Amino acid sequence: MKIAFFSTKPYDKTFFNKYNETYGFELEFWETHLGPHIVNAITEGTEVVCVFVNDKLTEEVIDIMAAKGVKVIALRCAGFNNVHLETAKKHGIRICRVPAYSPEAVAEHAVAMLLTLNRKTHKAYNRVREQNFSLNGLLGFNLHGRTVGIIGTGKIGKAFIKIMLGFGCKILAYDIFEDDSLTAIGVQYLPFDEVLAHSDILSLHCPLTIENHYLINESTIANMKKGVTLINTSRGGLINTHDVIQALKSGHIAYLGIDVYEQEEKLFFKDLSGSIIENDEIQRLMSFSNVLVTGHQAFFTEEALSQIASITLNSVDHLIKGTVPEDQSVLLA
Repeated sequence: MKIAFFSTKPYDKTFFNKYNETYGFELEFWETHLGPHIVNAITEGTEVVCVFVNDKLTEEVIDIMAAKGVKVIALRCAGFNNVHLETAKKHGIRICRVPAYSPEAVAEHAVAMLLTLNRKTHKAYNRVREQNFSLNGLLGFNLHGRTVGIIGTGKIGKAFIKIMLGFGCKILAYDIFEDDSLTAIGVQYLPFDEVLAHSDILSLHCPLTIENHYLINESTIANMKKGVTLINTSRGGLINTHDVIQALKSGHIAYLGIDVYEQEEKLFFKDLSGSIIENDEIQRLMSFSNVLVTGHQAFFTEEALSQIASITLNSVDHLIKGTVPEDQSVLLA
């Protein structure tokens, strides 16, 4: 059985080849993202297509895949907003994803971004390399005693909460579904607007849906504390970049850390060091000294990549055999 992978990097090949030893599938790797420009390169007889966050599985793409005999779409990520589910369902294409891969990996990266922005370790690193040991401009604040607002208390949000409790923070949370186990350890659930209004630090840990697109916008920012720190390791579309830039300019947002960006498919996972980046908003963001941008690397740990590969291949094996795995990885069976 053949699986065509898109948006692949050398590390994808390493981990999938390693875990494929159990299954013996034929693996074909494409570096380009999947979209209308390349979908016809999928050869007849390819039963599975494996994609990542920036692949575009539109109606047109899925129609062509179905005509070529694709039976399974395997998302090696948790989110699925880039897949036209109704078209897949129409063609009887089954879909699986990786609903939870080392949530600690993403949570720990969010904490790393928070600490870097607060204690300015990235600036200190560059200074001392130039033999500048001045502390001017490196003043931070204690996390202990601060109020941290968490939007989304799924597995990643929960992991982030436990770390911040270890720092001695007060935790406020918003989620459609409240987690009693978090309430039991001191987390206070409040309405969304109240979490924004009372938090010194806000961290986003929710999927991107039609309803929460631009969850962070001019109106919701106005409800935040002046001087708030905002961290986003979830999906770029949760933030209206233009509105956030205005809030950074006014000082309403004191620090911003983002590992995701709404137009990231044209930028992230690529070496553009010799190119002119035409996206004005990302260039503007990177010009702020109080903004930290990383290129969708929060998931990038050995543990997470191992789990992504093993869960994906196990799900594919089940679906091809007509069974369903027990790990809730299947969206359409």
